[in-house]
Amino acid sequence: MSSRSASSLSASIDDPRNAPLIGVDSHLPAIAPAAQTPGALRQRFALPPQWTPEVVREKSFGNRPMAEASVLVPIVQRDQPTVLLTQRTAHLSTHSGQVAFPGGKRDKEDASAEATALREAREEVGLASGDVEVLGCLPLYVTGSAFVITPVVALVDPAARLEANPDEVQDLFEVPLAFLLNPAHHQRHAMVWNGALREWFAMPYEDGERQRYIWGATAGMLRNLYRFLAA
Repeated sequence: MSSRSASSLSASIDDPRNAPLIGVDSHLPAIAPAAQTPGALRQRFALPPQWTPEVVREKSFGNRPMAEASVLVPIVQRDQPTVLLTQRTAHLSTHSGQVAFPGGKRDKEDASAEATALREAREEVGLASGDVEVLGCLPLYVTGSAFVITPVVALVDPAARLEANPDEVQDLFEVPLAFLLNPAHHQRHAMVWNGALREWFAMPYEDGERQRYIWGATAGMLRNLYRFLAA
């Protein structure tokens, strides 16, 4: 944490872009391209190293009961791999308008965390399970809004047909995996909100003339993916 006082970090979290920047991790090495290939990713998940996730639990900002959820971390197998992300619609009750992975709460009919992630990806972006190869899961990530999330990492066929569900997804886009696995693009932010000092990662991506602001839980899970592949 920066040495600046907590009072100087006080602000509104309505627009996280305005939160003070306390650091950028350009001193850390990027993941080599050879480690981002489908074969290398399969091997890493088949024989995982000993490692420790960097972001596990956000500070709570509510008193609702914990709910199990899963997200799909979809790595599209292009010549230069990408990660498929969504921008949530503005009317949703939680995390409206934010960049997110396809995912949501676990239904009682779901047999596993992987089943939840695949079902949600089908419902939100039309991704058929036949176009997905599940590699494995990253450790649980607990959000401040009381979701206990299992990130399910998978390879996706680049020919998969996608269609955003307008009730949940405003937009679909892809970000180069190499960009997300380069800590020079990992910003650290902090601010006081609701009386507590909160810190998070952000990975702003310039998509043509539009900035895709990846932050919070989505950026935290991507940071854990970086740590997993760097271990």
